[in-house]
Formats: sequence, C-alpha cells, structure tokens
Amino acid sequence: MPLNLPSGLPAYEMLKQEAIHICPINTDTQRTLQILLLNLMPLKEQTETDFARIFASSELNVELTLLRISGHESKNTSKEHLDKYYKVFDQVKDTHFDGMIITGAPVEHFPFEDVLYWKEVQMIFDWAKEHINTTLYICWAAQAALYHFHGIDKQSLPQKQFGIFKHRLLNHEIPLFRGFDDEFYVPHSRHTTIQRGDIVGNPNLTLLSESDEAGVYIIANKYSNDFYITGHSEYAADALHKEYVRDISRGLPIDVPVNYYKNDDPRLTPVVRWRAHSILLFNNWVKYYVNKKSE
Repeated sequence: MPLNLPSGLPAYEMLKQEAIHICPINTDTQRTLQILLLNLMPLKEQTETDFARIFASSELNVELTLLRISGHESKNTSKEHLDKYYKVFDQVKDTHFDGMIITGAPVEHFPFEDVLYWKEVQMIFDWAKEHINTTLYICWAAQAALYHFHGIDKQSLPQKQFGIFKHRLLNHEIPLFRGFDDEFYVPHSRHTTIQRGDIVGNPNLTLLSESDEAGVYIIANKYSNDFYITGHSEYAADALHKEYVRDISRGLPIDVPVNYYKNDDPRLTPVVRWRAHSILLFNNWVKYYVNKKSE
C-alpha cells in the first residue's frame, strides 16, 4: 500500500517479513497526507513498525514523519537511529501536517510536572492545538493532554491494567466508528487511569467508548477533532508478551495478561482479537479527520 517512511527505516524490512509490502506513493493520483508521530515509547523501532503496519493498509497516501523529544537520551534506541530517522520540534514547527499522533511513555508513575521533558511536551501540545487539524493522544499522552488542557489528573490503580479487554461504543454516529462491531477488544497496559466521572462531568469532553473492566477508552474534545485514547490499539500481536516476559525477568510483580494467551497459558501463542478494530479505527481517523476534503 502507498506509504512514505524515512528512507531506510528498519520498519520496511520488518513488515516485508510479515508479507506487508509498502509501495512508493504516486503523487500524481492523489495528495499525500502528512502525519507527524511524536514517539515517546522506549522501544521506538517497535512503535514505528506498529504504526507503519497500520498505515500500510490505508487506501489513502500517507507520509509519516518521526518526531522525538530534543535533548532526551533514549536508553533503548541508539543515538544513530534517532539522528538518522527522527526530527526535533524546531525542525518541524513551520511545516504543515494534516494529523498528529502522540504516543504513550513509560513515565506514568511520576507527577506530570516531574517528567523531565514535560515542558517540551506542553509546548508541543499547544502547538498541535493551534496548527494541526486532528491529533490522537495515546495512553500516557492522553492522560497528559487531559491534564494539560482540562485539569484532569490521572489516578493510580491498585494493580496494573494488563491484557485484552472488551469495549463498547457510547456514540455510534461519528465517522471515527464507522464499521465498528457492537463489541470489540483493545489492549491495555498501564498503572494509572482516568476516572469516568471526571470526563462525563466536563462540558468540553465527550466519552465515546468504554469498558466495564478497563474503564474509559476514547474521549473526544467537543470543540476540535482531537481524541484521547487510553489503550494501545496499535500494538502488535506479541507486544504484551514481550512486556510480560520483561517484567518476569526483572522480578517485578506481574499477572498474566487478561484474555491474551490461549487458555491464559503464557506458554501458548497469544490470540489476536483487536487487529481488525485497530486498522478500522486508524483508517477511519485518516479518512474522515486527517483527510479533511472527504468530510
């Protein structure tokens, strides 16, 4: 499918191994939608591939630009990789983008003000609000944006929300959910949450989707095309397995991810229940929000 990524990005080869072939974009046939991805995840190559996999299924031309926090040294991604494939804010602030995605980050245990790059994140939030038509805030970024823009703080959970959980829609009318089933599954992996009452009691926000087990899932800003997503619909099939094995190896207290492995047995292959929903969610976002001409 037509998708532009930074030249030489390892995601090309990773997706080729999955029989996903990315075609060059023919700019003569239709315009190319520019999406900026602020990648705050620790395993950046994995996250790049997750989103490339999703956008490779889009019927529209998409070009993905990778953004990182300036001056922050990654412990899990080489400086060479970041310097080669990523831009910093000063390099993109005067560039037009049709949409933006801001990912989760492994800093949820800290108060927002104690996160080392909090001021830069706030600056990017404010810039996106003024310059980009639609932004998806995912997991920690959703919590951070709700705090920054609406004064809603995250709350600690007694144990990690970890697994694949059933969700339902509260609004069937908006284009973001076209084609959705009545029930669908979403991966979650977090130690904090947003209280439902803080959302439904806010006149600027609308709760669009939730789960009995995992709580609020997608929240919309009533006065923009911005969405706050608490789960990880973009996750690859083995993402929770890698997290589980990592925490076990570190001796951390961790339960088997809910509704993930066949028969809840970590020795067995995970059962993917969220892929179709994930592709539909992000492709609807691209088609109906990023691509403003189709609205």
